[in-house]
Amino acid sequence: MLEIPIPGRAALRLDDLVADFNGTLACDGVLLPGVGEALRRLSQTLAIRVLTADTFGQARDALHGLPCDLTILPGGDQDVAKLRHVQALGAEHCVCIGNGRNDRLMLAAAALGIAVLQAEGTAVQTLMAAQVVAPDIQAALGLLLNPQRLAATLRV
Repeated sequence: MLEIPIPGRAALRLDDLVADFNGTLACDGVLLPGVGEALRRLSQTLAIRVLTADTFGQARDALHGLPCDLTILPGGDQDVAKLRHVQALGAEHCVCIGNGRNDRLMLAAAALGIAVLQAEGTAVQTLMAAQVVAPDIQAALGLLLNPQRLAATLRV
């Protein structure tokens, strides 16, 4: 569990990190630099779960050997499938990271939703659903590795 005190509001008590793959952890199916090491470090306090449509068919290979559970979603209603997955885990204890339109529901439901803006871009609906927007995945994961950054951003 990762507990993050937030001045002026309830502390975040996070058990699961749920992340989209392409556009979030990867670009064009290739894991972005530094992501593997950050996921290894975060796996000491959070269960890492990756939910993806696997557009490029490379998620399984890219994540091989990393401490994460991978779920490849079938076509159609992926936004609802991601939301249901997060709800089944207990959304109140999840941090979700994504960029695509199909990530918006899980970001809105999560205790902490982080949108990332990278080469693939970010759906406006997803930006609006997030509590925090990060310029890239390294910064987003850095918020979890350095929780005082989150406290500074979310304080009332």
